[in-house]
Amino acid sequence: MRIVVDLNKCQGYAQCVPLAPRVLRLLGEEALTYDPNPDDEQRRRVLRAAASCPVQAILVETHTPDDAEPAT
Repeated sequence: MRIVVDLNKCQGYAQCVPLAPRVLRLLGEEALTYDPNPDDEQRRRVLRAAASCPVQAILVETHTPDDAEPAT
């Protein structure tokens, strides 16, 4: 899984932070920091956090085993 936060779009409401605290954090009062490649065990939390963003600034790319390149 990979996430990208559009920091120009993010307004610092921080509704996402308590939903995925190991992935999304506030630095100060408004600066959001994040782990761009969270573990798959965080998938549900990250998806909920992204859905909670009132300005839809969190983009989540999920990769399934079908996306993997075949071994050679």
